[in-house]
Amino acid sequence: MVNDNIKSNAEDIAREIEWFREILRTRSLLNARKETKYSDVYEIVPPELNGSISAYSSFLNTHNLNYEERFLLILGLVPHIKPEMLDMFLVRNENTQNIYTEFGGKKGKNHSGFIPTGETAMFILAGNNLERRFRLQCCFDGHHKFSRENILWLEDIGKDEPLLSGSICVSQEILDLFTLGEARKPNFSGEFPAKLLTTKMEWDDLILNYQVQSQLEEIETWINHNKTLMNDWGMDKILKPGYKTLFYGSPGTGKTTTAAILGKKNKRDVYRIDLSQMVSKYVGETEKNLAKIFDRAENKEWVLFFDEADALFGKRTSTKDAHDRYANQQVSYLLQRIEDFDGLVILATNLKGNIDDAFMRRFQSVIHFPLPSADERLKIWENGFSASTELDKNVDLGEIAAKYEISGGAIINIIQHCSLKALGRNSNLITLNDIIEGIKREFHKNRRTL
Repeated sequence: MVNDNIKSNAEDIAREIEWFREILRTRSLLNARKETKYSDVYEIVPPELNGSISAYSSFLNTHNLNYEERFLLILGLVPHIKPEMLDMFLVRNENTQNIYTEFGGKKGKNHSGFIPTGETAMFILAGNNLERRFRLQCCFDGHHKFSRENILWLEDIGKDEPLLSGSICVSQEILDLFTLGEARKPNFSGEFPAKLLTTKMEWDDLILNYQVQSQLEEIETWINHNKTLMNDWGMDKILKPGYKTLFYGSPGTGKTTTAAILGKKNKRDVYRIDLSQMVSKYVGETEKNLAKIFDRAENKEWVLFFDEADALFGKRTSTKDAHDRYANQQVSYLLQRIEDFDGLVILATNLKGNIDDAFMRRFQSVIHFPLPSADERLKIWENGFSASTELDKNVDLGEIAAKYEISGGAIINIIQHCSLKALGRNSNLITLNDIIEGIKREFHKNRRTL
């Protein structure tokens, strides 16, 4: 199926490039006041792609792109798929030895060809028509569908630079969709400092108390019916977009696993951001890192899972110096991006008391993940061991579950320890000594004694 998409995309984009080539040729002739069969580039009709199965054709139809928007999209794509087409703009002004100002454009750090800017688009489509030029600028407005849906935008430039001198940027998802036939999942990197959170566990594997389960069901209801709530019921006038929840509880109580399973059950990718690692000592870097994540996540129906939330949302002290003021700016920035995000955001912390009270009202729900009860611990013990293992006759999991109050994560660590001990003996027998030794290790990690 992916190969079919690649083939159909290639065919349709090749036709689109021919339309684009004719526009360039015509603009060049009109600019030189030479004879051409068109008096305006807008007379050049784009190809009909009706009936095509390509992702490119589907995208054009779904987003109902007009002539100018369609041109801007192919202009943004050309440097990635047919860069030599723009070499015509590399000609230099004999007087200044620079590329003609009206062409716009720039060179990249590694790319030796011509990279189009907003000014390039204005030259090709508007020429000397100021009214058309001003109208075209709306395509780069923050309220335009290109910006809202993270499709195409102008590169950020210095405050004293003309806005249209920014390069035309196309999102990586769009490039993937039009070249590979599907959008690839982003990898953890400096450009996307978040990791895809996955699990082999299923919803039925979660051992949680009734209160937590019922609160999670509300989140599921929001996932399945949010559009009805906001659009059909008209609640978008009253409610902020998205759903924000706080998971809190001791380590090992299932916060991260629950987030992964919640996404898996509802077919939504979950991306984990460790805020303790994200917060940068360099001024401005934290906001940039967070912006990269939110920009990629817009309109993707992803779940954003912020671990160690108290790294940014911890109780604030009075502002004593520039560092304190900047820390507050980071918090304000993250809060604003979270409030504007239209998807599910989960913040996790070990202690609810670490979170500043001023932030609590911003969550639609606050879910406590307590240590499991004796009955819940017993289920975790029983479900945790492999079916290939055998428990020694003197092992009473009910007694162990009742006696040792530990987290589910700690129980899984103990089960792994016992399993490795058995394998080390070339056996599948789990002994009581193995279990007690594992429990002691977990207690020691938390500075507890049996």
